[in-house]
Amino acid sequence: MSHSPPPGRPKARIPGPQQPLPPYPRIGAGLWRRCLHAGLVLWALAAVTAYVTRSPAPLPALILLSGLLAPVVFVLWAYERHGRDLGVSAVLGCFLAGGVLGVLGASLTEPYLLHPSLEMFLGAGLAEEAAKLGALVFALRRMPGIRGTRAGLVLGGAVGFGFAALESCGYAFTAAFSTGVTDLRALLETEILRGLLAPFGQALWTAIAGGVLLSCRHPAGRFRFPPPVLAAWFGVALLHALWDSTHGIALWLVARTAGAGVGRELFAQGYLVQPSAAQQHLFALFSVAGLALTALSGTVWLRSLAYRARLWRNTP
Repeated sequence: MSHSPPPGRPKARIPGPQQPLPPYPRIGAGLWRRCLHAGLVLWALAAVTAYVTRSPAPLPALILLSGLLAPVVFVLWAYERHGRDLGVSAVLGCFLAGGVLGVLGASLTEPYLLHPSLEMFLGAGLAEEAAKLGALVFALRRMPGIRGTRAGLVLGGAVGFGFAALESCGYAFTAAFSTGVTDLRALLETEILRGLLAPFGQALWTAIAGGVLLSCRHPAGRFRFPPPVLAAWFGVALLHALWDSTHGIALWLVARTAGAGVGRELFAQGYLVQPSAAQQHLFALFSVAGLALTALSGTVWLRSLAYRARLWRNTP
């Protein structure tokens, strides 16, 4: 049996106490693993489809997955392990700012890469590292509370990964669609290699420079560029130049070992005329060793910054 409500004005219900909303979206633990597994499955499906059908339709998805998978997974891992308190907006803003610069940088520097030289590689390294630091400053200009070495390592790495992701996609699109014939095998090999090397290139260099830059940021939020920041910028640009010139340096070493003429024109032309099997093996050895030494140098530098800031002082 139901009872009618008592006469009079209805009274509004007063809600009970509620938990305050978090200042940033919650990202569950292990998202980077799920993203990695799903991305690998989708990449394999796209690669098999492109190989079986010989159609250009799957190529955009294949290129985007190849270029974005490793950078996105590493950024999610860095956010989960070291950057939750920095906020999603800061990490995502740095990633997107670096990505836009990657596309612009690839299109602007590609004509100069047709005639490589040591001076050109150093100039390109200085320009690209300055541009990525500029992207980091731009993304954090309205976030004065974000400073310190840890924040710089995480957010600088996000800028570098964004740069590497869309730079790889830009080069892959150019290689795939600039000519009438698409070499699918070469495209897959290039994208796999760039994906595996992404953590040891653009992201590593910008993480180092970003860590030094934000460690020197004024408590009021003003960015400063004292000698340590300038030294870090020049140092990572030098690593960048060595990484890009590994191919030419390996050619020079092979030619010198074989007793052939070694001049600047050999570095610029980018190949040896009729190399022997021994010279091909030496070239592969010198190339891999050069990349490994450059990556190891950057990794040791980054680890030293992280060790000195192990207590995460002056961070949000």
